[in-house]
Amino acid sequence: MICRLKQDSFSMEHKFFISASLIQLMILMLNLHFQASFSSASPSYNAIDKCWRRDPQWSQNRLNLADCAVGFGSAAMGGKGGEMYTVTRDDDHAENPLPGTLRYGVTRIGPLWIVFARDMDIKLEMPLFVTSHKTIDARGANVHISNGPCIRLLNVTNIIIHGLNIHDCKPSVAANVLLSASMSLQWMDTQDGDGISVVSSRDIWIDHNTLSSCADGLVDVTLASTAVTVSNNRFSYHDKVMLLGHSDDYTADKDMRVTVAFNHFGPGLLERMPRCRHGYVHVANNNYEPWGIYAIGGSAEPMIRSEGNRFVAPNEEYKKQVTWRETSPDGMSWLWKSVSDSFFNGAYFVPSGRGKALPFYQQGQTFKVANGRLAPIFTQNAGVLSCTTSGPCLMS
Repeated sequence: MICRLKQDSFSMEHKFFISASLIQLMILMLNLHFQASFSSASPSYNAIDKCWRRDPQWSQNRLNLADCAVGFGSAAMGGKGGEMYTVTRDDDHAENPLPGTLRYGVTRIGPLWIVFARDMDIKLEMPLFVTSHKTIDARGANVHISNGPCIRLLNVTNIIIHGLNIHDCKPSVAANVLLSASMSLQWMDTQDGDGISVVSSRDIWIDHNTLSSCADGLVDVTLASTAVTVSNNRFSYHDKVMLLGHSDDYTADKDMRVTVAFNHFGPGLLERMPRCRHGYVHVANNNYEPWGIYAIGGSAEPMIRSEGNRFVAPNEEYKKQVTWRETSPDGMSWLWKSVSDSFFNGAYFVPSGRGKALPFYQQGQTFKVANGRLAPIFTQNAGVLSCTTSGPCLMS
């Protein structure tokens, strides 16, 4: 029914009230439209995910993932160009790996794209030493590596690790282990119990994994490793999360270049998100839940650009600072910059040094970094994705 109202029956106050109500309705509709555009049914993909996740035939086009990395690790091709290897069994034999096991695949020579036939819980006897030109691609399966030693990348190049649940990693014993099918058994001393340890390696991409509760670090990049991207991972319930750089005295890490992007940090994390020594680190569009000690820290004069991150501080007043510098008389001369970060609950970043700390990415490495307020959108599907082979990989 349409009601006709005489214009002279309304006062100016009534007219103002109706106009204000219409404006409020329009604002509400715009907000609902904005929220819907970023819903799980129509997600907003970050620079990496939009490269492959919308493909309804992703399982037939798995190798396209290798073209999707950004940042310093974007040259990592993994096993692209090689054969497909399917893990069919979840047992492990460190000295004599059997065909069908994960260790058998990662110790072969040459490019190999490794996938999983089914859901698996793998308990490793010794750290999993991965040879060069390998992709571990767990999309479409629920794969856990836990309750034993975990993954170690030693003197290798071109590695992609994607879609693994890595947790409760333990120190290893000193024992023989097969590092490569081209080598005899090697004696390995006790390892610390990292989730993923990158040692003297380059062109490494660690993407869409879920990591928690390991004996040492969740991801460590040390001993002159470089050209590394750590992206789209979900870190939780751990003390020392990510170490970049071996020690203050190990100056070869000055050449280290690492991109840390689109990760979700929390809950239950204390420190090192990351902790940097020497080198350059670009920390971009990550989402930080409240930390226990600090979020980003370092020593030995690293260069850090924190860009477009969202930091939510703990409630305790003495924990509000995002940054931590190991006691040093010249710590405030180190080049640490915060650009377009968003801070909540009193969080604050202490910048230092002169300059912009730009990453100077080369062609193929660059990506657009959004304002930190959008970080929750670009990290909403961080961690292992629940992919099905019947359509786009949409949900986590």
